[in-house]
Amino acid sequence: MVRGSVEESSRVYEGKLINVDVESIKLPSGRKIDLEIVRHPGAAAVVPLLSDPSSADPQVLLIHQFRHAAGGPIWEIPAGVLEPGEDPEACARRELTEETGATARKVEFLTTIYTTPGFTDEQIHLFMATEIERGEPDPEFDEEIETQVKPMSEILEMIRTGEMRDSKSIVSLLYVAGYRLKM
Repeated sequence: MVRGSVEESSRVYEGKLINVDVESIKLPSGRKIDLEIVRHPGAAAVVPLLSDPSSADPQVLLIHQFRHAAGGPIWEIPAGVLEPGEDPEACARRELTEETGATARKVEFLTTIYTTPGFTDEQIHLFMATEIERGEPDPEFDEEIETQVKPMSEILEMIRTGEMRDSKSIVSLLYVAGYRLKM
């Protein structure tokens, strides 16, 4: 892969979750540009299936979470930020338990995505969890979450109509919906 080269970089913001750098780069074509890059530690997300993924209409454990930046509650799958040095699967398992109370005997890696590569280096590692045992959620102090079980057919309709708009969740759920096809 051809990459641009960083000629100069300065940190303009340092926060609890993200940092922002301004970088002067030389593109592969030779042109020089300045970019603002949001630096993010990465995250993991997990699709919790309460029934066999190959069944006709698997049951999915979703969360409905208040997101100020989105203007209110949105439908999502459990997800969270990686702790320093944390394995993505361990993060997915931790978030599943915190946000839904569930634990999974099996967690399978699906893929890794860039969320918005035009301005951030954030990557989210996506997983599917099966053989789940339900429990009591223990969300973080800043999380307002409700859980709800929905069949995949209803979730796909929510995606189609725009009721579900969270990108990590949409990618993960469509990936799992295609899982039955073994493509």
